Amino acid sequence: MTAAKGKRLAAANKFTTRKVHLHIENYDDLGPVFEVTPKRIKEALARHPKMARQVQITTGREGRQLAKNLKTADVLFTWHINDRDKFAQVAPNVRWVAIHGAGVSHLMPLNWLPEGAVMTNSAGVHGDRANEYAMMAILMLNNRVPEMTTNQRRSRWEQLFNSGIKGKTLLIVGVGAVGAGAARHAKHFGLNVIGVRRSGKPRRYVDEMHTPDKLRRLLPKADFLLMCAPDTVHTHHMISKNELDLMKKGAGICVFSRSGTVDYKALRTKLQRGDLHAVLDVFNPEPLPKSSPLWKTPNLVITPHCSSDDWDLYTPRTLDLLFENMSRFLRGRKLKNIVDPVLQY
Repeated sequence: MTAAKGKRLAAANKFTTRKVHLHIENYDDLGPVFEVTPKRIKEALARHPKMARQVQITTGREGRQLAKNLKTADVLFTWHINDRDKFAQVAPNVRWVAIHGAGVSHLMPLNWLPEGAVMTNSAGVHGDRANEYAMMAILMLNNRVPEMTTNQRRSRWEQLFNSGIKGKTLLIVGVGAVGAGAARHAKHFGLNVIGVRRSGKPRRYVDEMHTPDKLRRLLPKADFLLMCAPDTVHTHHMISKNELDLMKKGAGICVFSRSGTVDYKALRTKLQRGDLHAVLDVFNPEPLPKSSPLWKTPNLVITPHCSSDDWDLYTPRTLDLLFENMSRFLRGRKLKNIVDPVLQY
């Protein structure tokens, strides 16, 4: 038995005599899609009936009673972690922090976690909604919609034509669950799909798979670039001026994972010149300030970070993942989606 497994089993044994205290903290700035309501909790427990007997659930909002609940909590489900430098002191019993989202760059580094605690994210729950958005964006780029919206703002009538999408090349950077789903949809439209992922391991529906060190060689081939990578110390601004200069004139780029993977200042220059066209869904900060020059940038379609979160299914799916992992936690098994503190996802 490994030391890590021994610790998990020891932690699991203490819950044979009491319930696990799961605390769920809601934040208003995330909007109703992310709201963990009593109704959603009740429905999730109906799908996972054992949890109702094994878990004590408390809920909070905006951190008002968070410190009080964290004194006895074993597990925290949240998006924000404020005052991280005090977290271990305030939450001495927390052994697992589950994040209500896939991206965790806002919580790095993880040196604030209590000793022995782990963090998980909600990667993989976005499903078809994210795939549909990706294909919508690619089709918009192929049909020159960013140019048309620029003309619309200028009250300018200009017929813009293009060829069909079949046979063109889509480069996907970050071929995890979302990137792989986008690849599947892309193949239905006859696209040639090239992927870039850290491991370089092949995935179905991807015609060629490469490691990140080959990215600059692949960019000139792309008619469309789809950014699905997380924002980490390893991926931050992996697409900057030098990389954008390698892309075909008229190529399209869609960013809907994390904005930090692309240098938006360099991209804006390319958009202003008409060299590239883009659909952007993620920004820093959010909401995008009214003063941001991106609002008036030509050849750009902005969507307000709504690409992947299904109105009806996103939070129920995250709760399903939470309770599936809770079952593992109670049995001393390794959790799904543990965030690697070095890779930062």
